[in-house]
Amino acid sequence: MAESEFPGWHGTTIIGVRKGGEVVVAGDGQVSLGQTVIKGTARKVRRLSPGGQDVVCGFAGSTADAFTLLERLEKKLEATPGQLMRASVDLAKDWRTDKYLQKLEAMLIVTDGKDLFVITGAGDVLEPEHDVAAIGSGGNFALAAARAMMDTDKDAETVARDAMAIAADICVYTNGKLTVEKIKA
Repeated sequence: MAESEFPGWHGTTIIGVRKGGEVVVAGDGQVSLGQTVIKGTARKVRRLSPGGQDVVCGFAGSTADAFTLLERLEKKLEATPGQLMRASVDLAKDWRTDKYLQKLEAMLIVTDGKDLFVITGAGDVLEPEHDVAAIGSGGNFALAAARAMMDTDKDAETVARDAMAIAADICVYTNGKLTVEKIKA
């Protein structure tokens, strides 16, 4: 089968919500190959603790590629303790310029509770507006839903869970089996 004919891995939705003194990162558990659900309970949100720091990361895209990026981010954090922005920018620079890393297909949402970033292979380190970031196939659905709930009395976790439920109802590559990690802002 030619590479262009390969259906490709699809799907995930990751959201980061900062509200009320905490940041919540939530991700669904579905992994799809073409139109087939391969796994429904994948864990795409992880907690890293390089050098005693607490960082929560969520990833969308190829799992192996995302793990490579998470390992690199962890090394950057060890080299720059307590400086998530600097570690994220260093990772994005490497990702954009290194011939091996350039081929990686993933996106990350990372937070240490103080900062919340989306990191892309295009060299972007984006701090979201309105304290909500979302990536993946259902990311735009989750983002719109969460933004609509930010002015309510719902806490960060409830906003993230409700937004993910809406995304799962709309995006066929997203399910409702969530992994949720919280960190204090």
